[in-house]
Amino acid sequence: MGQRPFFCILSRDGSGCAQASVLVGEDTIACRLVSEGGQGFLVDTNSIAQVIEPSLAAMGYRLVRVLMTSGRRATLQVMVERRDDLPITHHDCAKISRSVSALLDVADSIAAAYTLEISSPGIDRPLVRAEDYNRFRGFEAKIELATPLDGRRRFRGRLIGTAEGAIRLLTEAGEMRLPLNAVGRAKLIVTDDLIVAGQHAVSKLPSRRPHPRRRTH
Repeated sequence: MGQRPFFCILSRDGSGCAQASVLVGEDTIACRLVSEGGQGFLVDTNSIAQVIEPSLAAMGYRLVRVLMTSGRRATLQVMVERRDDLPITHHDCAKISRSVSALLDVADSIAAAYTLEISSPGIDRPLVRAEDYNRFRGFEAKIELATPLDGRRRFRGRLIGTAEGAIRLLTEAGEMRLPLNAVGRAKLIVTDDLIVAGQHAVSKLPSRRPHPRRRTH
């Protein structure tokens, strides 16, 4: 938490649908992509998440989201964060990229050329698990429901946590309870409190000491 989104991109040996994504814990979402030859193929992002998540967890990372987008070339975005909540570094990105690339090669989950993109959530990160609403208790968030609640889909307020399958959100009108299973998308809002928390996380990164120069005779 607390850094700008971090990206690491690796080309793989498609193109064309809007996007398919899975927020970890969701049901399977598949997307039909159209290759250069006009042949369609399916990408099961939930299956990809299941393939790579155990390895990432063992390495000390938390999988946030798997997202498939397309344009001239399909792009698989794997969003991750460190379990110790420190910012993602270039070293982290390189390790994750090698691991995910190897796992996907074995699983053969994508039947066309694509670009692998490793990214971090950034400060205004998406909220994708029930535990996120407790982990970021006290910070402000935007929540959009897939189905309206009392005629409303969009809500903004300060997170209180979860209780009995609902998100507790303190809004200007008072506390509201939003069903977890009705959430379409949710993310943190950048505020001074969130920025300060992010700066504190960055300050805990170990400093790199320069190697001493050897004297030559």
